[in-house]
Amino acid sequence: MTDGHAGAASPFRQPKAVWAVAFACVVSFMGIGLVDPILPALAKQLKASPSSVELLFTSYLVITAVAMLVTGWISSRIGAKRTLIVGLVLIVVFSALAGSSNSIGGIIDFRAGWGVGNALFIATSLAVIVASASGGFAGAIVLYETALGVGIGLGPLVGGELGGISWRGPFFGVTVLMAISLIATVVLVDRTPLPAKRTSIKEPVTALRHRGLAIMSVTALCYNWGFFTLLAYTPFPMHLGIHQLGYVFTGWGILVGIFAVFVAPRLQRRFGTPRTLYVNLALLAADLIVIAGFTTSQTTLIVAVIISGAFVGLNNTLTTQAVMLVAPVERPIASASYGFVRFIGGGLAPYVAAKLAAHFNVHVPFYLGAGAVALGIVVLTRGHSLIAAAEQAENDHQQVTTAPEATQAPPRAAAPAAVPVSHAAPIQQKEPELSRPILVAVNGTTDGDRLCTVAAELATMLGAPVEVVHVVETDVAMEAAIDAETPDSASAAITDQIEHLTAAGVAASGHLLGVVGDHGDVGRRIAAFAERRRARMVIVGSPRHAGFAGLFDASASAQLLQHAPCDVHVVSPRTLPTPQPAH
Repeated sequence: MTDGHAGAASPFRQPKAVWAVAFACVVSFMGIGLVDPILPALAKQLKASPSSVELLFTSYLVITAVAMLVTGWISSRIGAKRTLIVGLVLIVVFSALAGSSNSIGGIIDFRAGWGVGNALFIATSLAVIVASASGGFAGAIVLYETALGVGIGLGPLVGGELGGISWRGPFFGVTVLMAISLIATVVLVDRTPLPAKRTSIKEPVTALRHRGLAIMSVTALCYNWGFFTLLAYTPFPMHLGIHQLGYVFTGWGILVGIFAVFVAPRLQRRFGTPRTLYVNLALLAADLIVIAGFTTSQTTLIVAVIISGAFVGLNNTLTTQAVMLVAPVERPIASASYGFVRFIGGGLAPYVAAKLAAHFNVHVPFYLGAGAVALGIVVLTRGHSLIAAAEQAENDHQQVTTAPEATQAPPRAAAPAAVPVSHAAPIQQKEPELSRPILVAVNGTTDGDRLCTVAAELATMLGAPVEVVHVVETDVAMEAAIDAETPDSASAAITDQIEHLTAAGVAASGHLLGVVGDHGDVGRRIAAFAERRRARMVIVGSPRHAGFAGLFDASASAQLLQHAPCDVHVVSPRTLPTPQPAH
C-alpha cells in the first residue's frame, strides 16, 4: 500500500527535473498524430505517391520496433538518464534533418533515425519520472498520464497549425521543443543508478517463446495493422485541408487520451480484460468496415475516425495490462518484446494500404484492416484462459513470514483493566469473532511504524491477531508499465513490521500481494483480501493523493474505503507523536 503519508500531496508538486521529462513526454506523444495533417500536402508539394509518403510511418515504426530489442541492453549499461538523453539527441538531430530535406526519400531516411531515438525515449521516460518524482509513485504515474493525454490531444492540432505555414513546420517544431527538453533534462535530472542486473540483447527475442506473451504480441500486431491503416491512410480520402485534418485528428486524440486513462481501468474492473478486449476489437473492426463501405463520404469518414479514438485508447491500455499479467519475464523485457512485434504491424500497414488503394481501389485497405483486427480477436481467444488465470492469480497471496507467537493467543494479561471480570464468559463465547484478524496495510516508508503501533494497541485491546499486508504494484499507463518496487524490498517492509508487532507481544503474520493496473486497484486488492480473511478491520495511513489525482483513480485509500467489507481505521499523522531525537 503506497498511499499513506503525512498530509495530502499533489502529483503536480514535483521537482523541475520531473517537469523537464514530462514536457518531453508531451512532445513525444504529440508525434503520434503530428504528421497526419501534412501527409496529402507532402505528396502534392514533393510530387510523391501516397505509398511513398506512407513510408514516413513505415521507416519510423519499423526501426522503432527493431530498436526496442536493444533498449534494455543499452539502459542496463549506461543508466536510464543517459539512455533518455541519447534518445532526445537523436530525435532533435533527425527531426531537424527531416525538416531540412528537399526530397521524400530524405525525410523517410531521417524518420528512421528519429525512430531509434523514440524507442530509447519510450523505454526510459516513465522510469526517469518515477525515479525523480517527490510526490510518490502514484503521483508520478498521474503526471505521466497527464502528459500522455495532453500530447496525444495536441499533436494533430500543432501539426495542422504548423503545417498550415509549411510542411516543414511540424518537423522543426519537434526539433525546437525537444531541444528545450534535452537541455532541461541534462541540467536538472540527477544521474540514475545502473540496474543491478544487465539485460542480455537476446532476452526480448527469447521471451517470445512464452505462449502468453507471444499471443498478446500477435494480437497487438493485428490490432496495430487496422489502427495504423486508419490513422495513416484516411487523410487521403478525406480531401480536407491541413487545418481541417488537424482538427479532426485532435478530436480523435482527445478520445484516445480519455478512454486510455479514465475509461479503460473501469471497464476492465467491471467486465474483465478478455471480455472488454473482445468487444472493443469487434467495435474497431466494425468502425473500419464502415470506413471501407463509405470511404467516399467525407462526413462518415470524419465521424468514424474521431470515434475510433475511443477504441484505440481502450485497446492500448488493456492490451498492455494483459501483456504484463501473462508475461513471466521482467517488465522491461516484456515491454521490449511486445513493442517489437506490435510496431512491426503498425509500420507495414500504411505502406500496404497505399499500394492496395493504387492497385485496386480506396476501399480495399480498410477492409483488410478490419480483417486484421478480426484476426486479432481469433488470436486472443488462444490466450483467453491465460489472461483469466493471471487475473485470478492476483487473488492469491504469498505469506512472507509468520512469527512463532502467531500460533498462540496474545497474552491476556495485556488486556485493559477497565474490562470487568463478569464479561469473561461472553468473550469466550465469541472466540470466533476474536480470531478474526486486524489487517494493517503498510508501504516501505516510516508510516508503517505508526500504523503498526496503532495496530498493536488495538490487537491487545481486542485480543486479535494482526496480519501485515503489502501490495507490490505494477502501474499501466497506456502503453507503458512499471513496478513500484521489487518483491524483495516489499518483503523487507513486511518483515520489519512483523518484528515491531511481535516485540509488542502481538501475534503477527505477513502477506505479499500483487496487482497490475492503476493505483486505485491497490485499495480494491486489499479490500478483496480483507474479505477473504474475514478481517474485523483494516488499518491504513491517511490518503496521500486527493483532488485532481482522484480523477485518475489514483487514491488507493479512497478505493479501499469504498470497497472494504469491514471497518477501516485511517491513522492520521497526528494520531501519535513523532519521536524526537535524544539530545
